[in-house]
Amino acid sequence: MNANFEQFNELDIRVGTIIRAIPFDKAKKPAYQLIIDFGGEVGKLKSSAQITDLYDTNELINKQVIAVVNFPPRQIANFMSECLVLGIHNKSGVVLLRPERECINGDRIG
Repeated sequence: MNANFEQFNELDIRVGTIIRAIPFDKAKKPAYQLIIDFGGEVGKLKSSAQITDLYDTNELINKQVIAVVNFPPRQIANFMSECLVLGIHNKSGVVLLRPERECINGDRIG
């Protein structure tokens, strides 16, 4: 399937800072429950992220990440995931997409 520029523009992709990360024991695949601060306009959103191969919860705190914030919430076990954290799947696991320099929470990609 090909995507066009208008479809890309419909995605609201923003920078946020992880403020909480805990193991998600009820997920089918190893994951963390994250709370990410996207600043005043978007606020704090929850996400389930399968990033346990390369990251531990302590090192995730205060890391900036890039996420899609306008997908509909998705129920994962007993947890409502409100945004999709973006990452690269490689042979070692998922590598988080992050800004090269510190940004303001809520800065928009695109």
